[in-house]
Amino acid sequence: MPPVRTSLTHWGAFSAVVDAGDIASVAPWGGDADPSPALGNLPGSVRHISRVTTPAVRRGWLVDGPGPTIRRGAEEFVAISWDELVKLLAGELRRVVDAHGNEAIYGGSYGWSSAGRFHHAQSQVHRFLNCLGGFTFSRHSYSLGATGVIMPRVVGTHDDLFKRSTQWDVIVENTDLMVCFGGLALKNTGVNHGGTTAHPARDALNRFRAKGGRIVSFSPLRDDVDGPCDWFAPVPGTDVAIMLALAFVLATESLADRDFLGTYCTGYERFERYLLGIDDGTPKSPQWAAAISGLDAADLTALARRMASGRTMVTVSWSLQRTRHGEQAPWMGLTLAAMLGQIGLPGGGFGHGYGSMNEPGLAPLRCGLPRLPQGINPVSTFIPVAAVSDMLLQPGEPFDYNGRRLTYPDIRLVYWAGGNPFHHHQNLPRLRRALGRPDTVVVHDPYWTPMAKHADIVVPSTTFAERDDYSGSRNDPVLMAMPRLTEPHGQSRDDYDTFSALAARLGCGDSFTEGRSSREWLQHLYDTWSATLDFEVPSFDAFWEAGALRLPTDDGLTLLADFRADPSAHRLATPSGRIEIFSADIDSFGYDDCAGHPTWFEPSEWLGGPRASEFPLHLLANQPASRLHSQLDGGAASQASKVAGREPIRMNPFDARERGLAAGDVVKVFNDRGSCLAGVVLDNGVRPQVVQLSTGAWFDPADPGDLDSMCVHGNPNVLTDDVGTSSLAHGCTGAHVLVQVEKYSDAAPPVRAHQPPVFAPR
Repeated sequence: MPPVRTSLTHWGAFSAVVDAGDIASVAPWGGDADPSPALGNLPGSVRHISRVTTPAVRRGWLVDGPGPTIRRGAEEFVAISWDELVKLLAGELRRVVDAHGNEAIYGGSYGWSSAGRFHHAQSQVHRFLNCLGGFTFSRHSYSLGATGVIMPRVVGTHDDLFKRSTQWDVIVENTDLMVCFGGLALKNTGVNHGGTTAHPARDALNRFRAKGGRIVSFSPLRDDVDGPCDWFAPVPGTDVAIMLALAFVLATESLADRDFLGTYCTGYERFERYLLGIDDGTPKSPQWAAAISGLDAADLTALARRMASGRTMVTVSWSLQRTRHGEQAPWMGLTLAAMLGQIGLPGGGFGHGYGSMNEPGLAPLRCGLPRLPQGINPVSTFIPVAAVSDMLLQPGEPFDYNGRRLTYPDIRLVYWAGGNPFHHHQNLPRLRRALGRPDTVVVHDPYWTPMAKHADIVVPSTTFAERDDYSGSRNDPVLMAMPRLTEPHGQSRDDYDTFSALAARLGCGDSFTEGRSSREWLQHLYDTWSATLDFEVPSFDAFWEAGALRLPTDDGLTLLADFRADPSAHRLATPSGRIEIFSADIDSFGYDDCAGHPTWFEPSEWLGGPRASEFPLHLLANQPASRLHSQLDGGAASQASKVAGREPIRMNPFDARERGLAAGDVVKVFNDRGSCLAGVVLDNGVRPQVVQLSTGAWFDPADPGDLDSMCVHGNPNVLTDDVGTSSLAHGCTGAHVLVQVEKYSDAAPPVRAHQPPVFAPR
């Protein structure tokens, strides 16, 4: 019988049957009552056709040397030996550093590359580049670019909103009403960075309903809440207007908790002048919001009164801040909760990210986890993570960010390990042009992702299944061993071994490896970590043999309960020490796209704007249910969701009939930025004039040599606008875009997304 082994991924712990060098089958780890279906992508993933099996160099780079080119993504590759790769790559790194300085290297490496604590690709590449003298880096994430800037300004942190959020058990026992802006999509709770061993959200919501709890969902998609709820389907992008209307009722009907606002908050009076329309002449009433959102004013009024009559949790999904002016939704959600006066009370207050990942609502660990030190980066230059195309296309240009005036560096070498920006980044035609500007693009990846196909030098990396590691997350009670399940496929190597060889050739080998092998690092990190704990843990060998270690957690947590109990002893890390409904700092920046208090800004992409006359459907580019981002898109679970081999686009039957479309049709989705093909799924749970196309289908241009080519596989980022949330955060805005949809009448091109590129003879 083939061996059965256990391991951990972002979407769950599992046991696997390994046969013939690959994962043959998987089963969820015991105790996980609601395992993620994305585990179904693991069988066959080690030897999948899309694996990078040899070091490879783009033919034009190998023949002509480094330099800008628009041919990335269109040229053949040449297979080379590992010795050649180390020599070529080390030589190019040395050339760039000597000629242009370390600031000219961009260490991108954004992505959920590995659940492991040691072999995490981002940690590995950053440690290596720091040993080399540093690199230009990015701040924040595509998921939370706006939140990561606005929440520290308003409440002093953003991490605590997730790792120390009010727990599900507290909500079940104490909450009467959950008002969810952006829904509460359980499909997203399948994953957690670092791995997860249990998925409790579905059971918690079932228990919540059984005790009489009610859920209100504001989302154009009915299934953004699984199970019974009061569903409001507003015009997409109008959530802030709706929240303002609810706040208006609280303010004008004496339902706002002014004692809480005066004790725990600052600046409410300034905000209330805006809310009541004292200065601009526009009261933000339910009637005002109804004209914007398409909802009924009487319903909004009734809901506001209902929220004030019991214990209410206001939640805002991450998706709402991935749009223009994305800072406003979480800020206004927090303000609405503050007006109710229930922040810090069990089951009341504010939540950000419930239904966005398997972290909010889970008990945090009482300790940290083993971590590979990345060293110190001597280079201080950085960009907001979603500004990568701006950086590459506009070297030397100034830009605003979080109250500072910064300048884009002149990047000559992009070093990417463990991520696929063709999933995350907006406006792929522009990104392809941006990637044509550097001298060299280097990618480490186990698979021929679109980013790997746009590289000059491709390094074949191992998957988690081909190396020893361990992992856990800050809201999961298990540190889990991840023993190698099978031997490395082809010529793939651990990133650590690649960087060790490069570091040795570049003269910084000792500082990178510290004389340790991968196995020795695992034990060293474990032993260093265990020495800091105030409780006993087994030796590394005993832990490895057992396979899992249960860690203590802080149970029964309520967000900001300590602040409510004693706001002096537990001051927030804001200038006032309180919740900043009005921020004097933000106001002083003078941005015309982010005021000093929560504000309704008309979206650039919405059904109420002029673009809708040409592109009358609002596309929501949300996270897929069948995979994590774009990971393992070629796996069985992801492929089973496709329609005619393409990413499914959900639309209301009314909108389909208007266009003569039927379920299963291949359609062209387009606007003035680009186009893609998708397969139609009809769904009455999608608001009319709205379509939904998940991110993560591997970009597959019909003509790789045409930078504006249609994606035949269904990647919505060919359609999205490459513009930041605001001058404050410059976060990702890729969740919302206006489009038109029509039947594709020509013969549909084949999908080659998971095929390796063409290789030329040496």
